[in-house]
Amino acid sequence: MKQIPLAIAPAADARFDTLLSGPNAEVVQHLRTLVPPSAPVYLWGPTGSGKTHLLAALAERFQCAGERVGWFGPAEPLPWTLEVGWSLVVVDGCDLLDAQQQQAAFALFVEAGSHGVQWAAAGRVPPVDLPLRDDLRTRLGWGHVFGLRALGEDETRAVLRRESDRRGFLLPDEVMDYMLTRQQRDLKHLMNLLDRLDGYAMREQRVMTVPLLRQMLAEESQA
Repeated sequence: MKQIPLAIAPAADARFDTLLSGPNAEVVQHLRTLVPPSAPVYLWGPTGSGKTHLLAALAERFQCAGERVGWFGPAEPLPWTLEVGWSLVVVDGCDLLDAQQQQAAFALFVEAGSHGVQWAAAGRVPPVDLPLRDDLRTRLGWGHVFGLRALGEDETRAVLRRESDRRGFLLPDEVMDYMLTRQQRDLKHLMNLLDRLDGYAMREQRVMTVPLLRQMLAEESQA
């Protein structure tokens, strides 16, 4: 378990006020106007569809209001316990929970409900298809369930452009074209690639170009 600290400079796509909703406007609106205690929320979609970013935006919204948040996932060691004063419990990566984590998540869900603590969770498949124990799978499907869709190309370009502007560098069109045609298209991968390229360009003290991106990728493949 970890309690999420207030980020000093949160990523642009982890705050509702800078989030590009695209085809997921309904879920973004639901989360940004959610008044606890409300029905549980479960988000599902493929890798890179924005599940974790939306959960982080929700957690950031609670924390900015002075509330405390608990965050759990497959990488978090047991035991998982509900702490006094929490207003929101988040469980990410539900489809990857092992048997003991499933048991802990079920107990946490029940306890959070009895104390009026808001619950939000996410996984790669809808609740009915989750490879989980029946009682937990059923509870994850109790409340509001939203399927997320990946951003289109124009929306993805807008996110990359906005992130580069936020970081204070120019992302040339030819570099963006290369990223979108030669790399995985999901936003999670592209944002990670942009972050690595930003750091690499700073270390090399060079502007961003396609040859620079190729050089970075070649060095990474040899590492």
